[in-house]
Amino acid sequence: MKAEITIGELSRQTGCKVETTVRYYERIGLLPKARREGGGRFRRYNGADVARLRFIRRARQLGFTLDEVRGLLRLAAGQGENARAKARSLAAAHVADIWAKITDLQAMEAVLSNAICECEAGPQTRCPLIEVLSGGAIIKGSSA
Repeated sequence: MKAEITIGELSRQTGCKVETTVRYYERIGLLPKARREGGGRFRRYNGADVARLRFIRRARQLGFTLDEVRGLLRLAAGQGENARAKARSLAAAHVADIWAKITDLQAMEAVLSNAICECEAGPQTRCPLIEVLSGGAIIKGSSA
């Protein structure tokens, strides 16, 4: 039998918080239910659980959604060209989403920077930032 660890040790080894990640991932089925001992009071995990939780944590750090992580876990269990092709396709779609978010963030930065510059330009009766947020004005250079 493989060496088993407590939920606290699993948390320490993976950097995941007990309440907000380990138990949550068990509840939603990303992490298998732990073996119980002590009348069901104590959870026990093994090396496979540590590896799976590290995989989940890293995928989440890279911005994959829970559904995408679920799909990646299924692909990780498979082997061969088909699994690699599907993983590559999922990653490519994720990169495209990242680039779209970068574009949106750059546009937001431009609007806010322009509003800040207008605020600094001198005394005005209106606040350019409040105007932008209210939808009452379009700051120069924005394409909203």
